[in-house]
Amino acid sequence: MPKKKETKEETKVVVSVLKNPRVTEKAANATQYSIYLFDVAVNATKSEIAKAFKAQYKKTPVKVNTVTMPRKSYFRRGRLGFGNHGKKAYVFLPKGVTIDIA
Repeated sequence: MPKKKETKEETKVVVSVLKNPRVTEKAANATQYSIYLFDVAVNATKSEIAKAFKAQYKKTPVKVNTVTMPRKSYFRRGRLGFGNHGKKAYVFLPKGVTIDIA
């Protein structure tokens, strides 16, 4: 069976899934174990994240874990407000495999 070619719409979706790498102390420590953290679209699935990662970095992840971050509430001028919520993904690569995030 011939492979299905990706359309332009599918490639746009794949690219828009990964927003940016998370640059935190926790993320920097995780890179020692070939684990990379990314901010991803809230509606992204694990399989979409894996496809987007493979398309962008040319490496196949072993597994992907996702964490949905809740909205943060705050009071401003006596009124309750909410900040942005989001989703982050832990992308696991095989031992010894690294990527350049910069």
